[in-house]
Amino acid sequence: MHNYDEVNLTVPRYQQIAVDIASKIAEGYHPEGTKINACSALAGQYAVSPETARRAICVLVDLEIVTSEKGSGITVLSYQNAVMFIKQYKDVRTINEIKEKMLESVKLQNEEMEHLSGYLKELLSRIENLRSVNPFIPYQITVSKDTPYLNKTVGDIRFWQQTAATIVALKHKNKLMVSPGPYAVLCENDVIFFIGEDSVQERVKGFLYPQQ
Repeated sequence: MHNYDEVNLTVPRYQQIAVDIASKIAEGYHPEGTKINACSALAGQYAVSPETARRAICVLVDLEIVTSEKGSGITVLSYQNAVMFIKQYKDVRTINEIKEKMLESVKLQNEEMEHLSGYLKELLSRIENLRSVNPFIPYQITVSKDTPYLNKTVGDIRFWQQTAATIVALKHKNKLMVSPGPYAVLCENDVIFFIGEDSVQERVKGFLYPQQ
C-alpha cells in the first residue's frame, strides 16, 4: 500500500507581497517607468519588517519586473514580465490545488475513487491544455548529493542566469513552496519545479550535474 504523505503548500510572506505588487503592475496601477514605494514604505504598507519588503523587491528584480537602485528608488521595468509572472503563479497554484484534492481523495474508502478519477481527468486536461497553449508547464528535477551546488542558495549559484529556467516551486521534505526566490537553499532530495523553453530541461540537468 502506498504511503501518501501530506504536502503543505506554503507561500512566504515576502512572496505574497511580490505577487501583490506584480498584480498591481499587471492591472495597470503602476505603468512602466513609474516609481513605487521604497522598501521602508512598503514595509509599513504591508505591516512587515523592512527585510521582508526588501526580499519581495529582490524577487521582482530577479524576474526583471522592476529595477532597484540606490538613490533612484524602485522603478517599474516591464508590464509584460509582470503579466507572465502572475499567469505562471496562478497556473502552478491551480495544478497544486488539484494535486492536493487527489491526495485527500486517495485516503478515502473505495466509494471515493470516482471523485479521484474526476480530479485526475481534470488535472490531465489542464496539463494538456497548458502544453498546447502555454510553454510554461513545469519540469522537475531532484537535487542529489552529486551536485556541486548542494546547500547553496538559488541566488548564489545564479540559477536563472546560468540556465534561463525560472523556478516556480521547491519541494523540501513535506512542504511545497511556490516561487521560492533567490534565498532558497538546495538540499539533498529537494525537488525543483521550473519552467522555460524546450531545451531548458537539459540545460538545468547539465548545470546541476556537470560531470554526468
